[in-house]
Amino acid sequence: MGIHYDYKSTKSAKLMEKQAKREKKLAEKKAKRLAKEGDKKDDHKEKTLDTSKPITLDFLTNPDKE
Repeated sequence: MGIHYDYKSTKSAKLMEKQAKREKKLAEKKAKRLAKEGDKKDDHKEKTLDTSKPITLDFLTNPDKE
C-alpha cells in the first residue's frame, strides 16, 4: 500500500522534472543547430541593387563589371 500512496503523491513532481529535462534537451539541440547554421549564414551574403542607380543594358548583360 505504501508504494501506491507514494506514487500518487509524487506523480506531479516527477512529471514536472521529466518536462524540464525534455525542454533542456530540446534547448541544447536548438542551440547546437543554430550555432552550426550561423557559420553558413555568415558566409552567404546576397547582393542587393542600389536603388539610386538606374538599371542599364550594360549592367544586365555583364553584372560582374563593378
